[in-house]
Amino acid sequence: MLSSLLWDFDTSHVQILWLLRVTGHVIGIHSARELETKFDAANVLSRLAILYFTAAWCGPCRFIAPVFEELASKYLEVVFLKVDVDELKEVAARWNISSVPTFYFIKNGKELDKVVGADKTELEKKIALHLGKVQSP
Repeated sequence: MLSSLLWDFDTSHVQILWLLRVTGHVIGIHSARELETKFDAANVLSRLAILYFTAAWCGPCRFIAPVFEELASKYLEVVFLKVDVDELKEVAARWNISSVPTFYFIKNGKELDKVVGADKTELEKKIALHLGKVQSP
């Protein structure tokens, strides 16, 4: 039992350190478990996480992808996560994704907001809002 508790502590600790190291980059998610561990690490650090659902065949997704990368390098205190809906169908279904791109804003395990579509201005507004850098309307 003690060794399993230590393993859980060590993997959480490693995830937190890893998350701090990749600050400024978009993290590609390739399994439901990986998504949960990244959310857990973001929660421990009380960081805003943005979950971006995309698809290779989606034109608006290809348009907004470099913008999302740019935002990740600008907002270092935010965790930027990307999920391909065709690769992780079960995750997309769990989040009720009906169109892409879709962006969820999550902090401390709670969904705060959502943006559907490739709207750079709206994404930046929501990031600033949820970081407390602007007054809510």
